[in-house]
Amino acid sequence: MDCIQEKNAEKCPCTYTSCDKRGACCQCVAFHRSRNQMVACYFTPEVERTYDRSMKAFLAQHR
Repeated sequence: MDCIQEKNAEKCPCTYTSCDKRGACCQCVAFHRSRNQMVACYFTPEVERTYDRSMKAFLAQHR
């Protein structure tokens, strides 16, 4: 399966636009998983903009 990074990036909720993994979802997930983090897709826009990808931040947004 080919990655359609440019097309994925159009809908990517991550505001860190200079990331080389932006739009390459499988690379993004692998990168954040290796750091025990969540990807931007799981955060509200307000929380995503803090760049805090921790589980703590993820859970806090749902309280």
